[in-house]
Amino acid sequence: MTNKTIALLGQPNSGKSSIFNSLTGMHQHVGNWPGKTVEKKEGTFEHNGVSYTIADLPGSYSLSANSDEEIVTRDYIVKKDVDMVCVLADSSQLERSLYMLADFAGLKTPVMLALTMSDVAKTKGKDIDTKALSKKLGIEVCSVIAYDKKTFEPLYKAIEDTINYGQILNADELYNTLASSDIAPEYEAAIDIATGLADDRRSAEWIASKILEEDELVLRELKIKNIDKVPVSSDCAVKVSNARFAWIDSVISDSVTNSKKPSELLSKFDKKAIAPVTGTLISIGMMVIALIGSMVVALPFMGLGGSIPSILNPLVDLLSSSLGVSETICHFIKSTLVTSLGWVISMVGFIFGMSFVFGILEEAGYMARVSYVFDRFMGKLGLQGKAIMPMVMGLGCTMGSISGAKVIDSYGQKILTIAVAWAVPCGATFVVIPTLATSFFGATGGMLVMLLIFAIMFLHIIVTAKIFGRKLNPVEKRTGIVMELPPYHKPRWGFVCKNSLMRMWDVFKKAFSMELIVCVIFYFLSYSSTGIEGSALYKIGVAIEPVSRFFGMGWQTFMSFFAAMISKEAVLGVLSAIFANSGSILDSTTGLAAASDNVAQLVAAAIPKAEALAFIIAVTFNVPCLQAVTATYNETHSAKWTATIGGYYICTALILAAIVYHIAAIFM
Repeated sequence: MTNKTIALLGQPNSGKSSIFNSLTGMHQHVGNWPGKTVEKKEGTFEHNGVSYTIADLPGSYSLSANSDEEIVTRDYIVKKDVDMVCVLADSSQLERSLYMLADFAGLKTPVMLALTMSDVAKTKGKDIDTKALSKKLGIEVCSVIAYDKKTFEPLYKAIEDTINYGQILNADELYNTLASSDIAPEYEAAIDIATGLADDRRSAEWIASKILEEDELVLRELKIKNIDKVPVSSDCAVKVSNARFAWIDSVISDSVTNSKKPSELLSKFDKKAIAPVTGTLISIGMMVIALIGSMVVALPFMGLGGSIPSILNPLVDLLSSSLGVSETICHFIKSTLVTSLGWVISMVGFIFGMSFVFGILEEAGYMARVSYVFDRFMGKLGLQGKAIMPMVMGLGCTMGSISGAKVIDSYGQKILTIAVAWAVPCGATFVVIPTLATSFFGATGGMLVMLLIFAIMFLHIIVTAKIFGRKLNPVEKRTGIVMELPPYHKPRWGFVCKNSLMRMWDVFKKAFSMELIVCVIFYFLSYSSTGIEGSALYKIGVAIEPVSRFFGMGWQTFMSFFAAMISKEAVLGVLSAIFANSGSILDSTTGLAAASDNVAQLVAAAIPKAEALAFIIAVTFNVPCLQAVTATYNETHSAKWTATIGGYYICTALILAAIVYHIAAIFM
């Protein structure tokens, strides 16, 4: 079967990922580009007996070498053996979204233009003559609705024709504009230099435009070949950009008609939604409502996940009573397979809820406003404005933070957002920690402990952003946000639901095996038929107690700290198993045993206050939970970064505990 390679190219929010998902379905894989913190998505599909490999290139606004995403995108187009490029543009704001096509002009790779969100454009009164556009550009042009495969036949035909006839974008008018502009002398000089660099993928005109923009990669190429670059004025890059926009205007002047005025009501709301004060208040309110809505949507799934042990454990018991399977094996199945399945179902339910509710806001066009409003504040941490959403979601559940990070365009900033979001204590922490704090320090003291936790949280966020930002988003590469504010429109419910279900299934496939492996490891570390003292975890805890004492924890609290990496809810159960002899550490952690009602009082009587405070801080800022680790791996597609973030939080939790303990020991 013949195989062809297609690259999807377009600005963020142009519908690239939606087209990619619709074309490839489950036949896709995600990883990282070699040597780059940039996400790589590839997939396959078949049509009319031809197999296609399709690459969803990182969303970017141009092909200039301003970021790793843009460098990866450009290298793939000009260096890889790509049969064609499919440029996607948002029909509802065609004037701005065609800039990528204008920047592509001059490259010799066969290309077509797919106009997405044509249904939204129609509701806005925009009518686009694709045949007129095709004639003007000299390439195939089609309209497509990303979530509706019934509209894909013109797309398939355009792909086939582009590959069969090798259609190249007609860029003569664009470069004639540059040749007759007030930077014509610089352009002509750049053409002379670029002629020697042109190849079968790049025209001299395209290279010349990059010379005028002082593109980093082209200038490096000139330096390697000992070619002096053209002296350009500071506004050359701006004038090249203006020429592209002028070309876009001429291209669409006879192809697009607009018969509808924008809604005055939405215009008034939008002014408030992007204003510094009202926009911030509206954004916070919307995110809180969305977080609550996500939990409501997730409740049925989380309820099912929580019910898995009560449904399956009796069936496992039948293995013992009916088939004579040993109780040890049955206990192993309950503690590992059943527990893992229940946890993963709960996790993917929450991810479905977050993806669905926040997907609706994104579909409606509102999430871009949140990014815009918070960009200046988040920029001080080296993050995009979009990062505020995952961080707020973390107050409910860290998995929500990690799932919400998918909206970050840059892969490096996505990892940075996840690393910072781990510092936000989740809802489970706010259930466990206040109980312990109140038992040790009373109501007033408990409130002071919570204030201390929030103070450490803000400090932790700043320090974490500084540490990880050096690698993931270096200061010298940071720029202000560049984005389009999409028009408001009705959410496409079926599209959002389909994407959320696909994401949920993808997470389930990857998460279940990882959770099962960890549960098996924890089983053997904590299992004992002779009580807690017989477990490997106990022996490790006792052996390293001289070290853990430096961090303010004895073997009992250190074992609970270790169990908290599996589940924050396990902390009280493990303490109960140790101090009240209410069950095993394994059963307490996996939910097979509940905590004693008076565990907090028992622990308060047995542990010094300085140790208790150190333990509370250590648990709060420890690895959030096993599910958060799994979700991080699923989102980053990197065992290295998942392990790095996990190791960092274990270390910082111990360091914070040591500082708090040694200071508290002076006064308590």
